[in-house]
Amino acid sequence: MSANLAKLEAHLATRSYVEGYTPSQADVVVFKAIAAAPEASANPNVARWYKHIKSYSAEHVSLPGSSSAGEAFLGGAAAAAPAADAAEDDEDIDLFGSDEEEDAEAERIKAERVAAYEAKKANKPKTVAKSVVTLDVKPWDDETDMAALEASVRSIEQDGLVWGASKLVAIGYGIKKLQITIVIEDEKVSLDELQEKIAEFDDYVQSSDVAAMQKL
Repeated sequence: MSANLAKLEAHLATRSYVEGYTPSQADVVVFKAIAAAPEASANPNVARWYKHIKSYSAEHVSLPGSSSAGEAFLGGAAAAAPAADAAEDDEDIDLFGSDEEEDAEAERIKAERVAAYEAKKANKPKTVAKSVVTLDVKPWDDETDMAALEASVRSIEQDGLVWGASKLVAIGYGIKKLQITIVIEDEKVSLDELQEKIAEFDDYVQSSDVAAMQKL
């Protein structure tokens, strides 16, 4: 279990989703394979991703894409588990859904999924408007602790806000800015208010700007 979560943690350290730039069936497959929300202290990227994908629970059946990427990832994760952990194989297999199920159970699950899909098609839930935003966060000078700056920025938690990948970009005179990607629900998150919250970390932050924005 720990080896599999570690693989997923490493995978999500540089991206927001299992595959691509938006939630897809690949995320749903991996999400359903995890029995419970991971501890943020041990697996912060998985915990962030898990919380985000959980917010799409009502839309899981209708998310785009194929489940094959998620199934391939799970297959790779299962294969990565050390042979010495044979005593835990049953638990790992259950976690990632790779056990062969009885035919009757498989048919029941298939029928439930078909019914859920048909119900979603009939109800046609409202599409949640979301945006991918790239923020530039500038420090005061070249002596600013950029690790502390980023940790402060990521400490902001809000419904409809998911922090993504980041990098440091040189801007001259030995100074680097933090460039970080976020996904927001447009109705829940105001970029102006978010930037005001970032500005409150004035020990580290000089200013912030929206470098790029794209609707999902």
